[in-house]
Amino acid sequence: MPRLGVNIDHVATLRQARGGREPDPVQAAVVAELAGADGITIHLREDRRHIQDRDLRLLRESIGVILNLEMSLSPEIFELAVVVRPDQLTFVPERRAELTTEGGLDVVGLRDRIASMIARCREHDLIASLFIDPDPAQVEAAIALGVDAVELHTGRYANATGSRGNEVEFAALRRASAQLVAAGIELHAGHGLTLKNTTPIAAIPGMEELNIGHAIVARAVFVGLDRAVREMKDVIAAATSPIRGVIAANAADERSFP
Repeated sequence: MPRLGVNIDHVATLRQARGGREPDPVQAAVVAELAGADGITIHLREDRRHIQDRDLRLLRESIGVILNLEMSLSPEIFELAVVVRPDQLTFVPERRAELTTEGGLDVVGLRDRIASMIARCREHDLIASLFIDPDPAQVEAAIALGVDAVELHTGRYANATGSRGNEVEFAALRRASAQLVAAGIELHAGHGLTLKNTTPIAAIPGMEELNIGHAIVARAVFVGLDRAVREMKDVIAAATSPIRGVIAANAADERSFP
């Protein structure tokens, strides 16, 4: 069964909107862990728009599950990671103007910079993951670099309209997943996943980790974070069985409202 990494960036976004101390993303992480989350994911952006350096340090001291730090190819943030030592670094693209991550890392175009970062991760015994689109060239480039893990960007799948569009994007994810698993690279996925669309992704052979944030935090507004995490865990668990997967999908429809 794939691990569930709960992204708590949006909790920090709400805090930063008022410039105060609440809601506390560290407290959110503890609630998520107690509800069954297998990991906590945060994106420490260069502009510090939500997660702050202090959050990273406190999370490292407070949680007992995997701490996955998403970051750009920033030397400054990498040096902080070396000191704090999250369990996993996931390198992602980053643009100041974007509301959220809009696509995967260009491994083909940034090969040398990424290779240098991976080498530095190995020097410091840090696990490195790359967040990429399920495009053949990007997948092949990631495999060639020998990275520890790859997180496939599921945004195009999540945003596809119509059954045909959904089938095309899911097929691309299946092909990319098969390539990565065959190469011995740990398979992760995330972005835009919800109670309604996670089941097929969780059921992909070899899937080890799903990172989900917005849908869980949005659901938590109505039912609380504990229940929102448990519901997502139920969907992921059910995905391993075809019969239970259908039940989970139907249950997700029923959960559209609290």
